[in-house]
Amino acid sequence: MIRKPLTIASLAVLTTCLGTMIVRAQDAGTYTTEEAGQAFKGRPYSPYAGRNFPARPLFGDTHLHTALSFDAGAAGARLGPRDAYRFAKGEEVVSSTGQPAKLSRPLDFLVVADHSDNMGWFTDFMAGKPEILRNAQAREWYDMIQSGRAGEAAWAIVVTFSQGKFPPDIIYQPGNPAYRSVWQSIISAAEEANDPGRFTAFIGYEWTSLSKGNNLHRNVIFRDGGEKAGLIEPYTTQPPIGSNNPRDLWKWLKNYEDKTGGDVLAIAHNGNLSNGTMFPIIESFTGKEIDRDYAEQRARWEVLYETTQMKGDGESHPFLSPNDEFANFETWDKGNLDLSAKKTPDMLEFEYTRSALKNGLKLEAKLGTNPYKFGLVGSTDSHTSLATADDDNFFGKISTAEPSPERWSHPFMTNPKLGLKIMGWETTASGYAAVWAQENTRASIFDAMKRRETYATTGPRMVVRFFGGFDFDDADANTRSPAIAGYTKGVPMGGDLGPAPKGKAPTFLVAALKDPISANLDRYQVVKGWLDSTGEAHEQVYDVAWSGDRKAGADGKLPPVGDTVDVANASWTNTIGAPELIAAWTDPDFDPAQRAFYYGRVLEIPTPRWTAYDAKYYGLKMGPEVTMKMQERAYTSPIWYTPAK
Repeated sequence: MIRKPLTIASLAVLTTCLGTMIVRAQDAGTYTTEEAGQAFKGRPYSPYAGRNFPARPLFGDTHLHTALSFDAGAAGARLGPRDAYRFAKGEEVVSSTGQPAKLSRPLDFLVVADHSDNMGWFTDFMAGKPEILRNAQAREWYDMIQSGRAGEAAWAIVVTFSQGKFPPDIIYQPGNPAYRSVWQSIISAAEEANDPGRFTAFIGYEWTSLSKGNNLHRNVIFRDGGEKAGLIEPYTTQPPIGSNNPRDLWKWLKNYEDKTGGDVLAIAHNGNLSNGTMFPIIESFTGKEIDRDYAEQRARWEVLYETTQMKGDGESHPFLSPNDEFANFETWDKGNLDLSAKKTPDMLEFEYTRSALKNGLKLEAKLGTNPYKFGLVGSTDSHTSLATADDDNFFGKISTAEPSPERWSHPFMTNPKLGLKIMGWETTASGYAAVWAQENTRASIFDAMKRRETYATTGPRMVVRFFGGFDFDDADANTRSPAIAGYTKGVPMGGDLGPAPKGKAPTFLVAALKDPISANLDRYQVVKGWLDSTGEAHEQVYDVAWSGDRKAGADGKLPPVGDTVDVANASWTNTIGAPELIAAWTDPDFDPAQRAFYYGRVLEIPTPRWTAYDAKYYGLKMGPEVTMKMQERAYTSPIWYTPAK
């Protein structure tokens, strides 16, 4: 069935051939050989005439907290949603610690995703409302903040909530007048900031599921404006009207759409603090294997996954991908959200993007639906109202970790009883969501998210294309407009490839252009996962385009690009690497009978990490354990291959 272009279930018009428009449906599209023969026929002289596909990515943050989140407020955040939107639009603001802050460039969109649980509580708490402070625990937290121990108070509040011990008599739930008032203020701030065509302010919130400290948060994003989002109040995790179970959140999402006629989706939080519960095969809530209903509901509502953010990167882990020399990147693998339980190696498989995609293939073969068929985004999860993901402009995870000479050496999270500690220097300046939308509007960006035409970056705003088909060749890579071939001969990131024509293997058109104010590019890799004939999952990382004249060694690995970082001066030079990479690549190990997925990973040359910028600015000498440089990267949404039945 074909719907109007750029609706939830359709793909943008791919090209115009003498007035005849070809439209593909089903998410980001499914390649058919019938359409391949129509590519390029009768195109006008101007390659841009009639163009009706996304021409540039839009960059934003789908996960930002303000002072309205009770943990952010307790940690010192004093900026609200309106401040967050001003900052995202490129205005200079004064941070909660009194420091001027401004982005290098405005963002294109923002989701203020304050916690749904206890919405409105912190405002009343800090106002010293007697009905809150008569609770002994609340009074203790209040006194800690007043005495300058905000960080300690914030951590105590987080631990108490995550362990299900938050005082029930002071919990703010939907129906509470203060709760309703704050939700309406969040909606009003988004409506005021929304400027179609220039800046998109989404209405949203974070559903804060914590089961014994294991992080199962989801960010809920509405396509709609306040006229529909204002008809409801957010879903929470506290019984009797809330729940920690994602199945109940999915029911709430359906009820919202049924009640309002609106559209909504949920983005799962980076899973590396879930202690093996984010991507289950066996549900932690029931102890049973996930069933078809779970698979269908998760695939329906959670079309995107937050693969990188300030609390570490979630693409893969060296334990899971020992042959991937780039898997050990900003890993957080010590424990769960509040460090109440240690991480064990068996948990990792159910926390990381690549292993989830592989298990998704297994579950699809068994259940008929892939619950982990998601696209990728990055976002900050900043609790400061400041969406900063640039290493030279990093304002920290929480307000107590805004720029200062001490923030690198101050523990961010700690549990002395278990000997667990995450230091301030281990937080990551990451990331952003990149969306291939035709217009900078709620509808267009949301629809692109639904069809998974997105990618994640750890901060830099490189332009990344990833198309799959069966007919790409070198000539398609020898062009300034690879998207024309990409959309007419294949499908973009987030799409599907059906059964391979006889004698053909999937081909991929890959392209990346550096961020103009960031580093050159090292390489473009394609990551493949597949099921063999016995149902076992495998993975392989292929270098498909790279800078310079490097050649793979006997082990098949491409030599490192080099390193120009001057740590002492927090600088580097673009004398290595390439400004752009483009290639057409064919899977050399393709088996048409095997389910598979492919996604792109683009690496920059090494650059200074935020810790190096801090050391330079404050004249610090940091310990040898501190990471001082890194290779920033982008991850595209996958393209899936499904064989004939």
